[in-house]
Amino acid sequence: MSGDVPANRPPLSLHVPEPRFRPGDAVDYAHVEVPPAGSARRPEPGDAAASFHELAFGLVRVLDEENRAVGPWAPRLSPDVLRQMLRNMALVRAFDERMFRAQRQGKTSFYMKSTGEEAVSVAAAMAMQRDDMCFPSYRQQGILITRDYSLVEMMNQIYSNRGDKLQGKQLPIMYSAKDYGFFSISGNLATQYPQAVGWAMASAAKGDSRIAATWCGEGSTAEGDFHSALTFATVYRAPVIFNVVNNQWAISSFSGFAGAEATTFAARAVGYGIAGLRIDGNDALAVYAATEWAAERARTNAGPTLIEHFTYRAEGHSTSDDPTAYRSADEATGWPLGDPIRRLRDHLIAIGEWDLERHAAQDLELAEQVKRAQKEAEANGILGHGLHQPLDTLFDGVFEEMPWHLREQQAQMLAEEEASGRPWARK
Repeated sequence: MSGDVPANRPPLSLHVPEPRFRPGDAVDYAHVEVPPAGSARRPEPGDAAASFHELAFGLVRVLDEENRAVGPWAPRLSPDVLRQMLRNMALVRAFDERMFRAQRQGKTSFYMKSTGEEAVSVAAAMAMQRDDMCFPSYRQQGILITRDYSLVEMMNQIYSNRGDKLQGKQLPIMYSAKDYGFFSISGNLATQYPQAVGWAMASAAKGDSRIAATWCGEGSTAEGDFHSALTFATVYRAPVIFNVVNNQWAISSFSGFAGAEATTFAARAVGYGIAGLRIDGNDALAVYAATEWAAERARTNAGPTLIEHFTYRAEGHSTSDDPTAYRSADEATGWPLGDPIRRLRDHLIAIGEWDLERHAAQDLELAEQVKRAQKEAEANGILGHGLHQPLDTLFDGVFEEMPWHLREQQAQMLAEEEASGRPWARK
């Protein structure tokens, strides 16, 4: 076939997505449609997914511009629960700030903050049962903090020190806490999706009552694992909640490269015949309400739900990233859905259950709590200051039953270390 274009046909071309703003550009979010809070209808959790397709294209919101909780999705939580939610989110932010500084001081190699996304993990975890299984991505440290996991244990893992229960086998911030319903974090994106579906299917097959929830970024929805997971979940009606955290950026690639220019990420649910909700991810009450609704749907065998959390990654992808190289400096401050902590704080103040003085005092208290935990964790060592784990522990925790050839190699290593008199042999 000739490479010449026929005279009567226009040449084809490809569309290459481009972000609206680049470094130095003024920011205008006029293209972001923010419907009035309370305007989205709330179907019953058992309703057919096809009967509320519009919820995958709109935006479920609860908190309005006057800081009131309005509409059918308002979860009617007690002031005590709201204050606990606020405290959990503030603790996540305090933890992130101190661990970010620890990385900058050379105490660990890597850290990822969740600034601006705290509601996505904290409010969701509070809406689930504590024994439900979570399959997180690497920006959901709020789940562990909400479930009262030890800050010291988290820091031990970040420092890969002698107190690290994972024995230095995971990258910093890739926690694993089975007893807290927190599956091991993987740096390979979207792997947790089929794992969550498999766990949920097993729970249902055993007649258990626990459900699964999993998280990924919007960029990860382009991975094959994401689509394989949704296929299995829709066929078997697995009791699982799929959370897509649309924070607008996948490292330095904006959401358009994952399909955001064509439709919403919640719309992926429509093609699979499962429930889809697109929600204000910076509205903690909307996150709580949507998760509670999806959990009831899963627990009553009505099938899975995909929730798109429309939010914004306020800072860099990680400590290895410089967002000023690819996005406007005004993006974070101009984001129209605001800061999740400030919005919940202002709601509590509006209903007479909080004030700025108590909030400032709480911030100081939490900063001191994190500081004490850091001091305790650093007594176990920091990254790069010697070998914190006995060398032969590299064989541990890899197989449930260690194969004979590894047992043989481990015994050989112990014998050589004992003969050499080196200090890092296991005692």
